[in-house]
Amino acid sequence: MSAPGRTELCGHCRSELRCCLNCGAFDPLAAAQCRDRRAEPVLEKDRGNYCEFFQFALRLWKAPVAPTPREAAARAQLRSLLD
Repeated sequence: MSAPGRTELCGHCRSELRCCLNCGAFDPLAAAQCRDRRAEPVLEKDRGNYCEFFQFALRLWKAPVAPTPREAAARAQLRSLLD
């Protein structure tokens, strides 16, 4: 699979695909939040950029978990406050 272009968007949520948050080198605990020392620092991690070292992160998809009874009750209480 080739890396997406800088202006390519997700077909579902319309967010930019070629951004730091989707890169395999992204690490919130690393300096400048990137493990690749060759890359220039990027301030907006959720925006498309021109990093030449970008590689899509490979992640496993996890199905959504059903809410716990406590979470469901809290959501119902919040909905009643907002109605």
